[in-house]
Amino acid sequence: MSENTSTTELTSQYSTQVSADLASNAKEQDRVGEEIALLQEQLAALQRDHQVLVSIQRAIESAPVPAESGTPSGSNTAPARRPSRTPRKKTAAKSGAGKQSRTKKTAPEPDLAASDKKAAQEPKEKSEDTASARPTLVELVRRHLTEQREPRSAAEISTALGQAHPDRGIKTTVVRTTLEGLVARTKAQRTKQGSSVYYTSPDSPQQSAAPQAEEKADATDA
Repeated sequence: MSENTSTTELTSQYSTQVSADLASNAKEQDRVGEEIALLQEQLAALQRDHQVLVSIQRAIESAPVPAESGTPSGSNTAPARRPSRTPRKKTAAKSGAGKQSRTKKTAPEPDLAASDKKAAQEPKEKSEDTASARPTLVELVRRHLTEQREPRSAAEISTALGQAHPDRGIKTTVVRTTLEGLVARTKAQRTKQGSSVYYTSPDSPQQSAAPQAEEKADATDA
């Protein structure tokens, strides 16, 4: 009878341990998935910047270089030939043609390089203005935490940012990953109340109470 009782207790312990491991594994999968989503968003932004830079580089390389008038100093020039004995009329005609050709060569050419360079710089300036006008998700999360006086969960922060910026398509999983990154860099404070996790700004009055709340939660779990 005692052997059956000990076997039942051992089976119950194994079942409890397996259930806890399964729950921990599921949470770890969620965390890794959130990090992958954030990295994919960063990769997409880098790819867009790369395309803009490549187009600018191509525009600069395709710009024509203006030809320099006159003969450069130090260049190798062929020695002048001694004029042959020809009638003066032909010599005069050749000299006139030479003057016309030199006149054509020295005519000023339009400065196409400057206009192409200016046109190539305009997309870069527009992209920089657009990037500077649109804050990143990290900046939005930090700003929201700074404006709050009470701890906020990832879902509450995601809902507030989604209402303020409906064009961003903000997701709770990405916001939670961003918050965990801020906590790792001591840019945010995390507190745990039961099974819920809340976040505050490091400058918030809730910062001093955060370690005590975590200790109480750990003691309750133990």
